[in-house]
Amino acid sequence: MMMLNHQSQSQRTALVGLLATLLPFFFPNLFSPLSRSFPSMFSEWNAPKPMHSSLLEAALLRQIPFRHQLDLWSPLPSQGWEPCPDLQPSTPLPKSQGYIQVFLDGGLNQQRMGICDAVAVAKILNSTLVIPHLEVNPVWQDSSSFADIFDVDHFIQVLKDEVSIVRELPSELSWSTREYYATGIRETRIKTAPVQASAEWYLENVLPVLQSYGVAAISPFSHRLAFNKLPINLQRLRCKVNFEALAFVPHIRQLAGTLVNRLRYPPSQSQETGTTHLKEGQEAIRNRLGSKFVVLHLRFDKDMAAHSACDFGGGKAQKMALAKYRQVLWQGRVMNSQFTDEELRYQGRCPLTPEEIGLLLAALGFSNTTRLYLASHKVYGGEARISTLRKLFPLMEDKKSLTSPEERAKIEGKASLSSAVDYYVSMQSDIFISASPGNMHNALVGHRAFYNLKTIRPSMGLLGKLFLNKSIEWSEFEEAIRAGHWNRQGTIRLRKETQSIYTYPAPDCMCRSS
Repeated sequence: MMMLNHQSQSQRTALVGLLATLLPFFFPNLFSPLSRSFPSMFSEWNAPKPMHSSLLEAALLRQIPFRHQLDLWSPLPSQGWEPCPDLQPSTPLPKSQGYIQVFLDGGLNQQRMGICDAVAVAKILNSTLVIPHLEVNPVWQDSSSFADIFDVDHFIQVLKDEVSIVRELPSELSWSTREYYATGIRETRIKTAPVQASAEWYLENVLPVLQSYGVAAISPFSHRLAFNKLPINLQRLRCKVNFEALAFVPHIRQLAGTLVNRLRYPPSQSQETGTTHLKEGQEAIRNRLGSKFVVLHLRFDKDMAAHSACDFGGGKAQKMALAKYRQVLWQGRVMNSQFTDEELRYQGRCPLTPEEIGLLLAALGFSNTTRLYLASHKVYGGEARISTLRKLFPLMEDKKSLTSPEERAKIEGKASLSSAVDYYVSMQSDIFISASPGNMHNALVGHRAFYNLKTIRPSMGLLGKLFLNKSIEWSEFEEAIRAGHWNRQGTIRLRKETQSIYTYPAPDCMCRSS
């Protein structure tokens, strides 16, 4: 009887584990943010234990010399590079060869790079670009259009002397739609554009279609233009699109500006000094008050966590859930899965957890009075996962803590608009840092380098090795972090072959300072 009871208990335990893995996929409402706020048998959502408790305890007691604070927050000195002057073409645009359409996959920042490439392709072909179509992101399920995110009038006006751009096709070509290309093979659809295609490829393969039909639709169009062997005017045109023509719509800029103002001038300071509505002399007031802030892009969603194949300290149920997620989304085709967690960390392939990025910031010299803005759409594990970061930086803010539901109404539930707000705030921050490489990290590294703004790039290989050392003392950790990051805080790095001009704008899109 005891043996039977033991077997029954084992079977029940196995069944619970299986349910914990499968139920989120078939009954997602059971795992809504509301349900996660209550104790649950599904331990995937339980608060994880700190993975580096001894370092965390020491970091909470950290004391940082004032001199180091000054060095950390000081702006970057001139590095001898600046944006090139915009030399407008002196000749009128040549006759258009036809209309180019592109359909862009990915999240906001991947689409942003695709838009820049599309303008360059239109220039190569002497064609008219139709405002790009943004596909629905399969992860975030956001159907926002180009006009929902970017100021179309500004986009067309800035580029009017470079490329002809229209909002939509003329009526005689109105049949060329996304739906039309989804229902069969069409002669006007170009689906064979190779990754990093050359200018010659477009002239040989797309121009004949334009000349025959008056329109060509290129899909897929992600990373479909090379970074090498292009004329300098095309490279600078891509940067002009990225850094000047792509301005967010007014309501995004207004909401983001509100966030920046509340970070710069916290209510207590504004009420005491009357700085809330000041415009002139705000820089001097900000320096006197010390109201600087750092933006942390915390890319720690379930999609990323699963794809990394790393262990994030959430226990067996979390490992099973992430393994199942990988199997469902990628049918097991995740290369990292062949390595152990230790091997992945040693190679620097594991994204930093909120706890780990907090320890990095503390070791770099950010005090517990730092105003930290959290740029993130969804954090896997919710507030329980963020709690250690919040202990280290109690003045941490995000969109919800700084604004009312009414102020956020236009972006609520729209990941691309939310990301656009975070992007704008990130460009206004004194310092930007990302917890792991990705499209937003790459876009902001390049954009901030273009304007010589301080951006800290975590050394993932160094951090992986340090976090594997469970006996490391805080002083040794802190020294290694500072030594490994002194030249990773915005130093201009010249683009190497095959690297993106959107991440490394020098020397293609920047000129030597006089």
